[in-house]
Amino acid sequence: MRHLKIFEFIEDWAPKGIAWEKDNVGLQIGNPDEETKGILLSLDLSEDALKKAIQEKCNLIITHHPIFFYPVNKVDLSSEQGQLIELAIKNEITIYSAHTNLDFTKDGVSFVLAKKLGLQKITFLENAPSTQYKLVTFVPEQYVSNLVEKLSEAGAGVIGNYTHCSYQLKGKGTFFGLENTNPAIGEKGKLEEVEEVRLEMIFEKWKLNKVLKALLTNHPYEEPAYDIYPLQNRNVNFGFGAVGYLPEKMNLNSFVNLVKKKLNAPIVNYTSGNKKFVQKIGVCGGSGSDLISKAIAEGCDVFVTADIKYHTFLDYADKIALIDAGHFYTEFPVLDEVEKRLKEFLSKNRLKIKLIKYHQTKKIKSI
Repeated sequence: MRHLKIFEFIEDWAPKGIAWEKDNVGLQIGNPDEETKGILLSLDLSEDALKKAIQEKCNLIITHHPIFFYPVNKVDLSSEQGQLIELAIKNEITIYSAHTNLDFTKDGVSFVLAKKLGLQKITFLENAPSTQYKLVTFVPEQYVSNLVEKLSEAGAGVIGNYTHCSYQLKGKGTFFGLENTNPAIGEKGKLEEVEEVRLEMIFEKWKLNKVLKALLTNHPYEEPAYDIYPLQNRNVNFGFGAVGYLPEKMNLNSFVNLVKKKLNAPIVNYTSGNKKFVQKIGVCGGSGSDLISKAIAEGCDVFVTADIKYHTFLDYADKIALIDAGHFYTEFPVLDEVEKRLKEFLSKNRLKIKLIKYHQTKKIKSI
């Protein structure tokens, strides 16, 4: 199997189109057409991770954080980044990153963090702005079921945990075929009236070409009529952070200790907030301070994230309990989900490809 098929599998779950617009997700270094011999998963690309991949004969490294956060003006082989690039290229190792697209998808970074803490009824803390279009087309009734199926296969009609979602309204369509036409129904040179169904389905904007191809290939008409509308409603399929509930109320100090234990974090910083017992918990893996106000608005008792500044702790000290469990510790659990999904994908395709989750040596130490 080529690397590209692995990329497509990941992007079906965490589409690049949902990533922060300034993020650099996807292929970082290498050849997507190379055959995959082994895969190493790592939160970051480090020299140790590269050496481990070489040792284990893995020619694909999938990281969460991209090696290139900003446009590259030069590659200085004497720099740390340049040496990583050189080592990867010389050993024919491809580097691929799923960053904010993995943050913003279901069962991504924040959902996994919520599950790790034992939360239930997990949803996005804030849904993403719309990234969707609505397709409207008109089709004879006897062709509707097949067209809905083909459009669904192309990715249309997904709303939350539901697929094949559509709206159908019966009506009457008219057309007059000119001399060079070959109408599927009726005759050219004659004004025809046909009982049709107005079919509506939504889809993500990055699936536009695929959905249109499915429409034009499977619609019975020679010249199908259709409209594409941009949507402004929030996207229920993607979002920021997560919110869920503990099975029962818990003393705040006990919950802080649970966070520390479950994430294997050597140290956590926290404020007590305004509640002694907590149950509704907001989380955001990595740097999530921008979502604190949203967590308060949603009635969360606690917000768990990382990289909280000193003054931010003070600003919200009496409004909500804040827990900073560290950037690495709130994001690393997502590699378990990536590993699980890749194992299932490889097994389904009857491929025996080595898959390693790398526990990188952390440069930041705690005492």
